[in-house]
Amino acid sequence: MTHEPEVPAASEMPTEPQVRATSTGHQTGGATGADQRRGLLRTGDKVQLTDPRGRLHTITLAPGATFHTHRGYFAHDDLIGRPEGSVVRNTAGIEYLALRPLLSDYVLSMPRGAAVVYPKDAGQIVAMADIFPGARVVEAGVGSGALSMSLLRAVGDHGSLHSIERREDFADIARGNVETFFGGPHPAWELSVGDLADVLPTIAEPGTVDRVVLDMLAPWENLGATAVALAPGGVLVCYVATTTQLSRLAEDVRADGRYAEPVAWESMVRGWHLEGLAVRPQHRMIGHTGFLLTTRRLADGTAPPERKRRPAKGAYPEESQWLPEDLGERPVSEKKIRRVRRDVGHGTPTDQTAPTDQSGPGVQGDSTD
Repeated sequence: MTHEPEVPAASEMPTEPQVRATSTGHQTGGATGADQRRGLLRTGDKVQLTDPRGRLHTITLAPGATFHTHRGYFAHDDLIGRPEGSVVRNTAGIEYLALRPLLSDYVLSMPRGAAVVYPKDAGQIVAMADIFPGARVVEAGVGSGALSMSLLRAVGDHGSLHSIERREDFADIARGNVETFFGGPHPAWELSVGDLADVLPTIAEPGTVDRVVLDMLAPWENLGATAVALAPGGVLVCYVATTTQLSRLAEDVRADGRYAEPVAWESMVRGWHLEGLAVRPQHRMIGHTGFLLTTRRLADGTAPPERKRRPAKGAYPEESQWLPEDLGERPVSEKKIRRVRRDVGHGTPTDQTAPTDQSGPGVQGDSTD
């Protein structure tokens, strides 16, 4: 006698995530921004075109619009409704591969006021600071919003990222870039304008923040406020441009007494040319962009272990005001800021950008991102 397998009751059957289909055929109901990344190419999608020489062009699809170069054109309608990864041919017979830009592509092509944190550094910040889903993260120095997008992807919809930017014009640019990439406001993101030392105590109770990311000219000035907000074991990661900043930051972290021994590094990315047996390094590479320093918050009342090696004499510089010009940074013109704000939709013809203070684009909030 054979026995039929028992079928579990409907209430016992495993359930699958609810997925909705839209009229365009793509699925919805996932994480914020997921719908922007899948399905057929649609009106309003950003598309990256690659020509036969490897040159990249980013367009926003619109009905009736055309993409022109000095060597012909094609209609956007030729791509709308087609799958990602399609090839379109222009009037001169030149073919273009059409793909949605990756986050790393978008960061390097989006409108910017301040320089951005490169994808190689943003990836290491997410990994080495252990930015996990659901984490409560505070970021100071938003710049153009490049790092904010990587952090938001890491914390997810149920995490929290509170970004603090000193300059309102940079905050407008960052908000426009982030909302464009995710297709609207991100539920885990809040953006405040002001100084970290003033804003942080109002948004976070002591010992409740999991991670703090500082991208500013003088991060050592905010070690005290950061230590109060961080939970024991929490991670502080700082992004600085020069060895002088790195030295000052490391010594002040040690002198504070509430942090573990800091660790610092830089990374360089070298691409490779691949053509048959002609495999060699590319002539150009992404060299030094900045230094990353990480440290952990100690438990209250805990003294860090005594270091076996003492710093050399003169390691502590005299107190002085740090200016971007001292580090070789070029100031961002007010004209460029007004233009970029208009590009991202957060500027008006009557918008008057606030006067730039003497500390320039590298101070806290005037980040390299």
